[in-house]
Amino acid sequence: MKIALVSPYDFPYPGGVTQHIFYLDKHFRELGHEVKIIAPCAGQPPESLPDNVVVTTSKVIPIPYAGSKARIPYSPAVYWRVKRALQENHFDIVHAHEPMTLPVPLIALIHSQAVNVGTFHAYRYPNHIYNYGRRVFQPFFDKLDGRIAVSEPARDAVAHYFGGEYAVIPNGIDVDRFGSDQVRPLAQYSDGRLNILFVGRLEPRKGFRYLLRAFPYVKEHFPRARLIVVGAYRKKEIAPHLQYARENHLTGVKFVGHVSDEELPRYYRSCHVYCAPSTGFESFGIVLLEAMAAGKPTVASNIPGYRDLLEDGKEGLLTEPKNERALADALVRVLKDPDMQRTMGANGRVKARRYAWSAVASQVLDYYQELLEEKKRRGLR
Repeated sequence: MKIALVSPYDFPYPGGVTQHIFYLDKHFRELGHEVKIIAPCAGQPPESLPDNVVVTTSKVIPIPYAGSKARIPYSPAVYWRVKRALQENHFDIVHAHEPMTLPVPLIALIHSQAVNVGTFHAYRYPNHIYNYGRRVFQPFFDKLDGRIAVSEPARDAVAHYFGGEYAVIPNGIDVDRFGSDQVRPLAQYSDGRLNILFVGRLEPRKGFRYLLRAFPYVKEHFPRARLIVVGAYRKKEIAPHLQYARENHLTGVKFVGHVSDEELPRYYRSCHVYCAPSTGFESFGIVLLEAMAAGKPTVASNIPGYRDLLEDGKEGLLTEPKNERALADALVRVLKDPDMQRTMGANGRVKARRYAWSAVASQVLDYYQELLEEKKRRGLR
């Protein structure tokens, strides 16, 4: 098959949708399919960009969306670049990710002559953009021959505004990257202290403030416990949390900033428990899968997107969102029981294998084939 994977977001910039497209591209090409990625890129494309990426160079602006910020391009040149890419290639499949996002996916849907597929990644309900813009978006939605949601919450959120059938095909995980026996713990965190790990931006929806406020209760039981925070690197993100720690004489909090893709699995391997205290707007718990693949138990908020992935008491514990005392109690329960850590970690490894990218890519390809066959049947009528 000749496949176009269309991204709305600044492609070299890290994010869940970008990672999803990267792994689909990798596995599709390994299976012999011809793939192009059509995506915006802020400024000069980096030399490391794969040679099959068709970039629409443009300035980007961060737009608040689903409790985060999406980096959206704005330039008239984007329209012509996307149109030309579709005209120069005769794709069998045009697969737009977040297809109702301006401008790249919508431009692709306008000009596509292929079978069109859309994957909906986000969970946001109510969605005011869909609510007030439904009449604008409906013609684009109607151009989709197939619709994928990465989870049942993501499906339910979009189906409220745009009905129809959706295939639920999840995000994936590079199981070997996180679960390989070759991944060693970091020496600086292998000193006998108990480590709690948090990975992600410090946006309000990620709930880090509740974890930080739970940490003093944890230290009442384990005075030498350590909280390792990976991902946050902007001073304005970190400053209020550092101030809280100073004002409350809270020690053992380590902000390590951005880490490389090569280092990240070692941080998971170094922790005793992973914590995901998000308050909502999570369509799928990719960080939970990373912890599971690494064989680590997880304490997470009991929210849509997380509870569909993590079974309470099996791979980890679910707690009431925004409740720092409940969060602390769950962390203490796991930290004080090494047998529980091992059992939950082993259960997590088993579950993570179900979400290997090779399996996810195969599901997507099977779905493409169904749509192509349906198009052929319609053409014979």
